[in-house]
Amino acid sequence: MKTARFVLKIVAGALTAAAAICCIIAYWDKIVEAITTVGAKLGCPRCAARAEYDDYADWDE
Repeated sequence: MKTARFVLKIVAGALTAAAAICCIIAYWDKIVEAITTVGAKLGCPRCAARAEYDDYADWDE
């Protein structure tokens, strides 16, 4: 019986971790938006919103 409980605890932990990862993936855009908003209000230059394709600005040249 102890083995079954241990296995069920491992399964429950794995499912909890998978659910947390799925929530992060599902709400990634809202998480990033919140971070950039807070960063902009604090005046953090690294946290300020950038254009999505700024890294590829010189690609066409």
